[in-house]
Amino acid sequence: MEVLRRSSVFAAEIMDAFDRSPTDKELVAQAKALGREFVHARLLRAGLAWSVPARAAPTPGGRLAEVCAVLLRLGDELELIRPSLYRNVARQLNVSPHSETAVTSAFLAVAAQIFSAGVTWGKVVSLYSVAAGLAVDCVRQAQPAVVPALVDCLGEFVHKTLASWLRRRGGWTDVLTCVASTDPGFRAHWLVAALGSVGRFLKAAVSMLLPER
Repeated sequence: MEVLRRSSVFAAEIMDAFDRSPTDKELVAQAKALGREFVHARLLRAGLAWSVPARAAPTPGGRLAEVCAVLLRLGDELELIRPSLYRNVARQLNVSPHSETAVTSAFLAVAAQIFSAGVTWGKVVSLYSVAAGLAVDCVRQAQPAVVPALVDCLGEFVHKTLASWLRRRGGWTDVLTCVASTDPGFRAHWLVAALGSVGRFLKAAVSMLLPER
């Protein structure tokens, strides 16, 4: 009962942050909650089972659920445009899903490259899609324990690199305004731009991660 009570309090704190300017800690907690839902949705789509760790926050509700739905929809659009980019990500990065250290290091390297030239919502969506692609690879290779570590890395990256950008925009709900205020053609443009960036950065990360030959 105490675990359930703490989870309920934590969930309430996450939701409350949408009614005011969120702190970095809240933005990171929301990033990880969104990450778990994004990953879970992609695993279900791939026909794979994964149980959210007991210590994790409950399923997002309210505005956070809206943000999650938008991220997933934008992720769908990205993956429809360039499906091969977010499949077999571990193989593209030449890392073994059996090594948590290798997977998380590769993810952080790709994340750093993606945002080396600035932050956009298209790149944020790409970041989640890369994490989900790696998670699918890990579960397919019977390494589900690596998935929570990936989500933690996502939160770490948000804390170090994206928190101030998110805070200036009022938090994660800014993506709702962004999508609502743009026509489909414009949205497709910045999604395609994000795809090009991620494709280049995946190649760059591969060159960084592969040993000298």
